[in-house]
Amino acid sequence: MYEYDFLSLALLFFTGVLAGVINVMAGGGSSIVLPVLIFLGIDPTVANGTNRVAILFQNFFAILSFRKEGIADIRTGIKLAIFTLPGVLLGAFAAVRVGDELFQKILAVVLIFVCASFFLNVGSFGNLLGGREGKSKRWVLYPALVLIGFYGGFIQVGVGLFIMAALYHLMGASLAKVNVHKVVVVLFYTIPVILIFFLSGNISWFIGVCLAAGNSVGGWFGATFSVRGGEKYIRVVLVVAVGLMALKLLGIF
Repeated sequence: MYEYDFLSLALLFFTGVLAGVINVMAGGGSSIVLPVLIFLGIDPTVANGTNRVAILFQNFFAILSFRKEGIADIRTGIKLAIFTLPGVLLGAFAAVRVGDELFQKILAVVLIFVCASFFLNVGSFGNLLGGREGKSKRWVLYPALVLIGFYGGFIQVGVGLFIMAALYHLMGASLAKVNVHKVVVVLFYTIPVILIFFLSGNISWFIGVCLAAGNSVGGWFGATFSVRGGEKYIRVVLVVAVGLMALKLLGIF
């Protein structure tokens, strides 16, 4: 069983705060959390499951903060979350059975292109995907959500970036509105994921709650910053989050 001193618990809390802010404003906070959990002696699969407890609380408090700011759209978020569920369930079952080292390295490269897509000309890129400029291919959003759900159920790291890219280009929503939908989607699909990890014995509840306390604080303030800071600051956080995550997944630091 894992034993922790005050410094370890403080590290968990502040890691959660930082991850919560990054996750809600952009995505990629789990790339910080998982290495810290593994550093503290938690098995990778248990770390993957334990992180989901923090994600659940983080997004719950983020939604409360968004509602306080008057921009929450829970109904649309739930509708989008439903389309992720088939992929989420398959991904979570896969996560408790297989490793993900190679997939993480591939992800590091993919995420750089995902982030770059937010800075491409909206018209040309939107037309390419059938997104912001035209709606003829908007149906692509739904299979995209299934695939994103699989990835989110499998590892979670950076899933917010994929959700934001899909909703931004295929729904035509602003980044601020996309942030709200993303938080609701992740909150609802995390519930069955936690159940699967729990039934397979891959959650450390004590650590999860300690981490969740930090994530909740970060989620609340991350939502506030994303609304009041505007899209300019969201884009900056996206670049920083993706850069750090890619370096971490490639084993550079």
